[in-house]
Amino acid sequence: MKLWGRSNSVNVKKPMWCAAELGITLERIDVGGPFGGLDTPDYLAKNPNGLIPCLEDGDLVLWESNAIVRYLADAYGNAQLNTATPAERGRSGMWMDWALASLAGPYRDLIMNLVRGTPETRDDAAIERGLSGFEKALRLADGVLAKQPWLSGDAFGLADIPLGAYVYLWFELDIERPTLPHLEAWYGKLTQRSAYREHVMLPIS
Repeated sequence: MKLWGRSNSVNVKKPMWCAAELGITLERIDVGGPFGGLDTPDYLAKNPNGLIPCLEDGDLVLWESNAIVRYLADAYGNAQLNTATPAERGRSGMWMDWALASLAGPYRDLIMNLVRGTPETRDDAAIERGLSGFEKALRLADGVLAKQPWLSGDAFGLADIPLGAYVYLWFELDIERPTLPHLEAWYGKLTQRSAYREHVMLPIS
C-alpha cells in the first residue's frame, strides 16, 4: 500500500498512526508543501482535489484522511480499533467527524500564523479565532473524558485518532492553555503509545 503525503501534515499523520497501531506498513511518498506534485496530471487522476493524503491499495484509491483510517481498520484491523456494533461504530464515526469539523479550521489558523507565518504575515484575528476554536472543542472533549478513559469508550480506538492528531499542536505550541485535566491525562496516555510518538510527535513545521 502507498500513502501519498508529507509526514508533517496532520491529515497524513492520522492514517500513518492508524497503520502503525494495526501493525501494517504504508509506503509513504512525499508530495505536497515543499515537495509539490499535487497539481500534476498523475496525482490529480488519483485525487482530483489536489490534496493529501491519498491511499493506493491495489486498484483502490481513497482520499480524505478519516475515510482512509476507517478503511484501514475495516480491511486490516482484525477487530483492532474498530468496534463491534453499528451503534458503537456510529459513535466512533461521530467523534471522528466532530474532530475534523471542529478543529481543522482552528488548526489551520494556528499553524499558518504561529508556525509557518512571519511577523509580517501574522494575522492576530486568525490566531484568536484558532485559540478560541480549539479551547471550545477541547473543553467539550474534556467533559466526555471525565466519564470515560478514551473517546472510543473503555479502550483506545478509531475515535481517538483524529483528535489525537490535532491536539499535539495545541500542547506543543508556546501558548496559554486552560487546565483541562481529563484531556491532559488522555493526551499523556497517547504519548506513551509508540505509534503516536513515531508518526504524530514530529517536529512542528
